[in-house]
Amino acid sequence: MLQATQSERMRKSWVWMAVLAVISIVGGVLALANPFAATLAATLLAGWAFAFLGLVQIIQAFQIRDWSGFLWALMFGVITLVVGAVLLLDPLAGMVSLTILVACLFLFTGVVKTMYALSLRPMSGWGWVLASGLVSILLALMILTNFPVSAATVLGILLAIELLSNGVLFLFVALGLRRLGTV
Repeated sequence: MLQATQSERMRKSWVWMAVLAVISIVGGVLALANPFAATLAATLLAGWAFAFLGLVQIIQAFQIRDWSGFLWALMFGVITLVVGAVLLLDPLAGMVSLTILVACLFLFTGVVKTMYALSLRPMSGWGWVLASGLVSILLALMILTNFPVSAATVLGILLAIELLSNGVLFLFVALGLRRLGTV
């Protein structure tokens, strides 16, 4: 059980969680309103993240020059930096690449979830795992059959769904925090 002071501090933080909820929901609605802009933003964000991670990895590699894995660490950093630079310098091509990657990820995880569901078959609830696998496969097929047009919007729609989902989560947490200690 939470101590009274900790519980009170958490209850008072509900407003901040509500602000996060509103920001996330508004961001999700805006991303749905313009999925191309959201896709471009997601691609650029991924580019900056890869570039930053690559740079940090390169710096870290030079900190361990005497290690036998130095060259591998350096190559990993360089490749990550190059991926980031490519996404930043040609975000439209990056959208295409990331969309193919997402479609492959959905397809792969869908097949794995489907096989997992079939292995669970005698157990209760295996059908939900199967449904999840089939939805993933269906999403992959929808992306791939509408390719390359889907590359302009898929990432933005996924970003919108994630933002809306987080916004709803934050809203429920905020409401729970608001009621904390008043029951």
